[in-house]
Amino acid sequence: MAIADADTSVFIKYLNDSCEDPFRNCVADQLLDDHEAVACLITDAGFYFTQAVADALNVPRLVLQTNSLACVATSDAIFTSSPQKNYFNFPKEDYEIPVTECPLMKVKDIVKITSNPQGMADFVTNMHKQMKASSGIIWNTFKELEESALKIISQDFAVPIFTLGPFHKYFSAFSSSLIQQDRTILSWLDTQAPKSVIYASFGSVASITKSEFQEVAHGLANTGLPFLWVVQPGIVRGLEWFDLFSEKFLEGVHDKGRIVKWCPQQEVLSHPAVGCFLTHCGWNSALESMCEGVPMVCLPCFVDQPINARYVCDVWKIGVLLEDGFERVGIERVIKRVMVDEEGEEIRKRICSLKDEVNLSIEEGGSSHQSLKSLVDYILSF
Repeated sequence: MAIADADTSVFIKYLNDSCEDPFRNCVADQLLDDHEAVACLITDAGFYFTQAVADALNVPRLVLQTNSLACVATSDAIFTSSPQKNYFNFPKEDYEIPVTECPLMKVKDIVKITSNPQGMADFVTNMHKQMKASSGIIWNTFKELEESALKIISQDFAVPIFTLGPFHKYFSAFSSSLIQQDRTILSWLDTQAPKSVIYASFGSVASITKSEFQEVAHGLANTGLPFLWVVQPGIVRGLEWFDLFSEKFLEGVHDKGRIVKWCPQQEVLSHPAVGCFLTHCGWNSALESMCEGVPMVCLPCFVDQPINARYVCDVWKIGVLLEDGFERVGIERVIKRVMVDEEGEEIRKRICSLKDEVNLSIEEGGSSHQSLKSLVDYILSF
């Protein structure tokens, strides 16, 4: 995966090392103008430097954690354990071995997380330390989905916890992408049979190699099923968007496939024509799939995605993991399992049941609704 060349922990460390002074000055100016104007700080968990600012200015800090509870619990066990095993140096013949600290994970999952294990360990350690020092944590998840992980987190992170997700259920669909959404594909979906279309997207950050891209392309085409594939510019480094597809490939898929640069994902997933979601398994995409009752075929790339994929497939059993990664035969086979076989129907029943739980959680009296009320009351108490 090309993304391994651009390790995220290095970039985030730079931001945390560079932003403390200017951010403290900014907040201090606000407090000087009107002390009551700042009741508390709510900052992303990755910006752990903000805890020092909050402490210095005597302002409560709430952490916004956009990963799952399971992801944080797993990364805490793997990257802050002592002594830490160096799974990144394991030979490939040991990649199928379960990880001692979290048997759900395999060594091959861990090595996908980062190209800089020490940098990631430092980042996770600092982030979790400052989460534990905060006045509380807001999570983009809901209680019914992650009750076992919630118990672990509640013990290890002894601060108030507010599970009020999925966040996107509170607002209409919104895209922060600079790429214009192609809404014409909604009309195309209207012409397709119910649950007949494969929707494929790897999000807005991950990039893959040219050979991996070709494996996905042929895997999708070889299913013989209609597909909608979001191919963001830059997904293959060094290649322009129009250079990604050969004329032979485009002629082969003809009317069966639609390839766009970006699309309104929530609307696509909610469309009755969509039968499964080939996804990198970023947490937002996984939640959106759950909320629309669409089974997932998981092809994780990096950071939290391998952890999310294991939970989606092996714990919640609402998707199937492509164990062999970017390999066309496996992609075709697994998609057909989900789209055509009886196994897919069982997965669909489970994820539709989960969809109902999501809707109940955000209704008045539901767990996320109650957690939101508790958060408001908590902030007002500062």
